[in-house]
Amino acid sequence: MAEGSLDPQRVADAVAVGMLADDRASRALGMQVTAIGPGSATLTMTVRDDMLNGFEICHGGFMTLLADSAFAFACNSRNALTVAAGLDVEFIAPAHRGDVLTARASEVHLAGRNGLYDIEVTNQRGERVAMVRGRSHRMKDREVVPLGDACFALPTK
Repeated sequence: MAEGSLDPQRVADAVAVGMLADDRASRALGMQVTAIGPGSATLTMTVRDDMLNGFEICHGGFMTLLADSAFAFACNSRNALTVAAGLDVEFIAPAHRGDVLTARASEVHLAGRNGLYDIEVTNQRGERVAMVRGRSHRMKDREVVPLGDACFALPTK
């Protein structure tokens, strides 16, 4: 299914369904895709007891996982198989048991096969808890092909 044959929003919606169906890590953590569009994605996750560190706050790795998942959905939203080339994470405030975290990823720059994304993580009160910058790399000649409820990486040739 070529990207140009569908409306970009429909492509993003189909990619989100397919990616989430195959993303065991995001599903296991209770993440939900609440919005997606070309170059953007919003995911939520509730902080559970098993996500707390020894200080009774959300382990930074879980906040990073949420941001990374939002980043993955945003950079794959155009139906081109894209992987992370790197992440820079800044923790701003703690998250606590029961907090509903929201990660909003947005494309800052896309040129050729490389992209740059900013991901803001906030709690249910809209307070910023982390900022992440992600660098992406599109795989050559590969697409994320939405086929029903599944998502497969297939050569385009």
